[in-house]
Amino acid sequence: MPQKGAARQEDAPEQPGGRRAYHAPRRTEAAARTREAILDAATRLFLDQGYVNVTVAEIAREAGIAVPTVYASTGGKGAVLTILIEAGLRGSASEETRAAVRGTEDPHEVVAAVARGTRLDNERHHRLVRVMADAAHADEHAATALARADHAYREALAAVAQRLGEGELDALRPGLTPARATDILWFYLGHRSWHGLVVEQGWSWDATEEWLREQATTALLPPS
Repeated sequence: MPQKGAARQEDAPEQPGGRRAYHAPRRTEAAARTREAILDAATRLFLDQGYVNVTVAEIAREAGIAVPTVYASTGGKGAVLTILIEAGLRGSASEETRAAVRGTEDPHEVVAAVARGTRLDNERHHRLVRVMADAAHADEHAATALARADHAYREALAAVAQRLGEGELDALRPGLTPARATDILWFYLGHRSWHGLVVEQGWSWDATEEWLREQATTALLPPS
C-alpha cells in the first residue's frame, strides 16, 4: 500500500537543492473561478446600481465570497473595473478589422469593414461601455481607464483614415485631411453613437450598422 508521503512527492517534483515545488492545478482553477465570479458579480451590480453606488462588500456578497477574497483576487472596486476594461480590449476585433482594411483597395469596402468591426466590438462589450461611462464621472481610475480605451479606439480609426488618405488610396473628399477624417469616423463609429442608437433609442444592431456605415461613407468619400 503506497504511503501518503509518496503520493505527495509525486505531485511535487524535486527542484535543485533538494526542494520540492508545490504544484496545485486545482487551486489555480479555483482561483480562476473565484476571479470570474467576482467580475461577473461586479458587472451585474455596476449595471443595476451604478458604479458609484456599489461597494466591495456588495460585490463579495453577490459573488458568494468573503470581502478579503475580493481584494486578494482582484483588488478594490477601481481595480475590478480596470480588469474588466483590459479584458474587453483584449477581446477586441480590431486586429481582424485592420486586416480587412488593409486587404482591400475599394474605399467603400474599407468603410464597411470598419463599420462592421466597431459594431462587433460595441455589440460584444456594450454593457462594459455603459459601466465605464457611468464610472468615469466619479472615479479617477475609471476615468483613466476610459481615456485609455478611447485613445486605443481613436488610434484604430486613425489608421483607417490614413488608409483612405493621400499616399494610400487617395479616396477622401477633396480638402479632407486624415485628422479630420478620424474625427468623422469617431463621430459616426465611436462607442457613443452605437450606444445612443442601440441602447438609448432601441435600434437593432443591423439597422444601426447600416445607417452609420452610410453616413460615414457619405461624409468621407466623394460621390461615386
